[in-house]
Amino acid sequence: MLIPEHLHYTKNHEWVKFESDNAIIGITDFAQDELGDIIFVELPQEGTTFKSGDSTGTIEAVKTVADIYAPIGGKVIEVNRILDNEPELINNDPYETGWILKLSNISKIDLELLSSSEYSKIIQ
Repeated sequence: MLIPEHLHYTKNHEWVKFESDNAIIGITDFAQDELGDIIFVELPQEGTTFKSGDSTGTIEAVKTVADIYAPIGGKVIEVNRILDNEPELINNDPYETGWILKLSNISKIDLELLSSSEYSKIIQ
């Protein structure tokens, strides 16, 4: 199970990568493995603002449908449109080509993000 050390994680199995004043968000390798084969991703509209904990969209897999939660607050500046035609990228490469959305105007107040070692303990 891949858990890159340079990312931050949530108890809901999302990851966050901070890039200056923006954040890239996706789901973890553990989450995609639990979901199984992903067949559809409902992405949020660019320009939408979310608070930490809000549902930003859904992931449909063969087994189930799961919400994607905003690990931090911010405004959607980009979504990974490649997922419209290739949702399986989340299964194949959840931390790079399978990213889901990018936020700007991010709120780092009351962050409940976990380090890779803290997240590792949760999924064991």
